[in-house]
Amino acid sequence: MTLNGHCDPRFTPLADAFSALFEDPQERGAALCIQVGGETVVDLWAGSAGKEPGQEWQADTLLNLFSCTKTFAAVAVLQLVEEGKLELDAPVARYWPEFAHAGKQDISVRQLLCHRAGLPAIREPLAPEALYDWSTMTAALAAETPWWTPGAEHGYAPITYGWLVGEVIRRVDGREPGAAIIARTAEPLGLDFHIGLADSEFHRVAHIARGKGNLGDAAAQRLLRTMMTDAAALSTRAFTNPPSVLTGTNKPEWRRMSQPAANGHGNARSLAGFYSGLLQGKLLDDALIAELTREHALGDDRTLLTSTRFGLGTMLDQPQVANATYGLGPRAFGHPGAGGSIGFADPERELAFGFVVNTLGPYVLMDPRAQQLARLAGECL
Repeated sequence: MTLNGHCDPRFTPLADAFSALFEDPQERGAALCIQVGGETVVDLWAGSAGKEPGQEWQADTLLNLFSCTKTFAAVAVLQLVEEGKLELDAPVARYWPEFAHAGKQDISVRQLLCHRAGLPAIREPLAPEALYDWSTMTAALAAETPWWTPGAEHGYAPITYGWLVGEVIRRVDGREPGAAIIARTAEPLGLDFHIGLADSEFHRVAHIARGKGNLGDAAAQRLLRTMMTDAAALSTRAFTNPPSVLTGTNKPEWRRMSQPAANGHGNARSLAGFYSGLLQGKLLDDALIAELTREHALGDDRTLLTSTRFGLGTMLDQPQVANATYGLGPRAFGHPGAGGSIGFADPERELAFGFVVNTLGPYVLMDPRAQQLARLAGECL
């Protein structure tokens, strides 16, 4: 396996571990980027990006980063707060009047951002093409009754988060949500990150496929069992309504749409650059960084059926929970994406970390590949 890129000599053990991932014959392509104090110390990529042999991973390869996108959306909301255009504890209905239906009149913007609003899923079965129609999805959520008393519990909103938070951004900012988020986060930092990818960039996008034979950890197996046996369960609806959620990844219409929960396209460099920008105060002031990374929800997650800990659009570290730690300091914050890609920051080390992969693992929260690399990064420091 040929490693491309560069690596500070201090991080040679990390480069060796990244290379060793490819000893698994199923591992197709991946990239790793680490910045410390704003300086890039690791920028590596290897393997294949395409479906056909010979389509190697390039320096500018992009891929779908799934839920890594959520933190970009949350930061855009907090910038609107900083500009005085939005209040975290105001009811969502102040900005999106139709949302007040079905007992949702008091749900706050803050509750949307930290998964406490009770809207991780839509009960009414939707057609596959509904996924790509913004107004259909926001209307369905405006009509939805919360799955629990808002604020009383929490449950991760894997895909509805994008329409809920995105519609608030659209109403307040005035631009389409993807365009607004990119203008506020990626563009100021010069990141190669996209929500709503132009067709002209499709040739750079890695093909994503699932690994076979690995059933994952206990949390992954519990979630899978629920989804296989109870079609009406909250967890099942959250991931399979519309049914195209799980099958859209490599399709042109998925790449084109703006879905700020799940279809940001970028690379390891754009994730590390984003978290480095947050650590350096380039996107939010200190008070709003504190809100972003303060614990808002902890404990049993109604959707993921495992313990989760959230800030505002960030997943916070649970050092004692094997599937829920980034593998570095207890103050680490960021967001994993389905199947293994992850971006996060460790403020104690001024470290920003991006790992992306196009062979999806079956894990619910943190992927062991990323955890191992993050732990090693800490040791190299």
